[in-house]
Amino acid sequence: MAEMQHVVKVEEGRPAADGRPSVGPTYRSAFARDGFLAPVDGLDSCYDIFRMAVEKYPNNRMLGHRAIVDGKAGAYVWRTYKEVFDIANKIGNSIRSCGLTKGSRCGIYGANSPEWIITMEACNAHGVYCVPLYDTLGAGAIEFILCHAEVEIAFAEEKKVAELLKTFPKSTEFLKTIVSFGKVTQEQKEEVSKYGLSIYSWDEFISLAGDQEFDLPVNQRTDICTIMYTSGTTGDPKGVLISNASIICLIAGVDRLLNSVNERLEETDVYMSYLPLAHIFDRVVEELFMFHGASIGFWRGDVKLLVEDIGTLKPTILCAVPRVLDRIFSGLQAKISAGGFIKSTMFNLAYKFKQFRMMRGAKHNEAAAICDKVVFSKVKEGLGGNVRVILSGAAPLATHVEEYLRVVTCAHVLQGYGLTETCAGSFVSLPNQMSMIGTVGPPVPNIDARLESVPDMNYDALASTPRGEICIKGETLFSGYYRREDLTEEVLVDGWFHTGDIGEWQPDGSMKIIDRKKNIFKLSQGEYVAVENLENIYGVVSAIDSIWVYGNSFESFLVAVVNPNKEALESWAEGNGISGDFEALCENPKAKEYILGELSKTGKEKKLKGFEFIRAVHLDPVPFDMERDLITPTYKRKRPQLLKYYQGAIDNMYKSAK
Repeated sequence: MAEMQHVVKVEEGRPAADGRPSVGPTYRSAFARDGFLAPVDGLDSCYDIFRMAVEKYPNNRMLGHRAIVDGKAGAYVWRTYKEVFDIANKIGNSIRSCGLTKGSRCGIYGANSPEWIITMEACNAHGVYCVPLYDTLGAGAIEFILCHAEVEIAFAEEKKVAELLKTFPKSTEFLKTIVSFGKVTQEQKEEVSKYGLSIYSWDEFISLAGDQEFDLPVNQRTDICTIMYTSGTTGDPKGVLISNASIICLIAGVDRLLNSVNERLEETDVYMSYLPLAHIFDRVVEELFMFHGASIGFWRGDVKLLVEDIGTLKPTILCAVPRVLDRIFSGLQAKISAGGFIKSTMFNLAYKFKQFRMMRGAKHNEAAAICDKVVFSKVKEGLGGNVRVILSGAAPLATHVEEYLRVVTCAHVLQGYGLTETCAGSFVSLPNQMSMIGTVGPPVPNIDARLESVPDMNYDALASTPRGEICIKGETLFSGYYRREDLTEEVLVDGWFHTGDIGEWQPDGSMKIIDRKKNIFKLSQGEYVAVENLENIYGVVSAIDSIWVYGNSFESFLVAVVNPNKEALESWAEGNGISGDFEALCENPKAKEYILGELSKTGKEKKLKGFEFIRAVHLDPVPFDMERDLITPTYKRKRPQLLKYYQGAIDNMYKSAK
């Protein structure tokens, strides 16, 4: 491969040997060509990040939430770093007074809030492992985590306390104390005392320790600071052990990256906290903001009000998942077409001009200053007016959405990739590089990355276009799965973490995610199908919102369950004189033929092989959701559950298509 400009090679690849597949060369970020950054003096734990920020920026605004006055949300109300420190100090002493010590486990359950962060910092101070519990895993998983991690004290948002009580009696083997972020009812007190546990409101708990002061333990870099349970697409959630070193190393790498592209974080930066703190992506970004003495404002917890919260907070950095960006994209599209012919023509001309200039290498803020001022400033104002970086993670962002937002938001739109096991961001695309659209960019300057061949799937890491399983090495890696050595050994081999994702190096040194290793099966004629890849290809069909492709080794062809796009299906029906509401249309054989036709068109365009075409579809008007356990909180398909749920439809499709 020619010189890849954004990475440097640190080790050559090697051929297959001793039953291990071949591996491609090891690369790292060009920003780390002289080695990785040495750690900051005195920064040995997550608690140090907070402690040093309090010393350096005691009066900076740290945590903000919207005050609700007479049922209406008002302005953001802020607590300073010093104020937060004082409360966290009291909460820490109260936790210790309940008998917890270094290495004990504390659960936190609820939407992001100032109390969430305060509790987390109290845990960090005393070396107590913070164990986030999150909703979308369902009651069974909450109980599983409480018992598996042997959680002794659990903090919960007021409206989640009832959910915690549903895990009784099983969880009470270890759980001794519950603390509400708000109030506690008389009934809850009675219920809890039946099992011999204590329950406190937030205000009661703050003063529980009275004047007792507990000494802080010595926290080391190798100590665990959090156990994050990931929603596996199969089996029980896995507890990912994350050390102080992982988070500190990640922050150093991301910080170096931002400085290298002239987007350094300042204490004046403002972050909108709405992506779950129970996931690593949001957790590390908030740690990074604290590292700089910057401000974190919390949303109200309602997706429909998110854009309004953003408008009030006026954040400078916005992290998002594709689902949120898709919603912003559709909202903008609708607004523009509603603006009438002249306005939308002007917008489209401005868009084409600016996009052309950016594709030719102009920076987004220099490509079309007049278009920004007259046209795109309105989009920018819609996000509060100050957003300069939008970071997308957790799942792939559609290329057309990424390009559109890069042009119209007057901000950098960067797509990142990482896993809980790699402490979030391992790759991130770079500002003003339009060629990186559709990729996750080069490695962050704190890891080494290489591809490992997957012969079963014909992916060769040593080919002229290198493809294979993405493997990552570095200090950001997790310390193992809690109480699951067996699973740890499967994915951590000689210090390399095997992600299970198939990547392809691009000529400029960025990485493109093209497939998933496990989602591969054989059809009855022996052909391998890489189903994730097909779903990505069919996923661009505008007439559908989501697709799950299914096949097995007893059948010779593929079928699919599709969530059709409501607008597209209804306008097709109207144009073809077919009546009925959305539900009825989904049952209509002609509608199924129409969707199949659209899928086949894309299949032909993308030159898919005959056996990769979908031969029958079932249309479900209800999108795949977590309520039916069909997807994970990051919207990955849960294939075993999808099969169980749609088994009847699958059987019918195979019967009717033969």
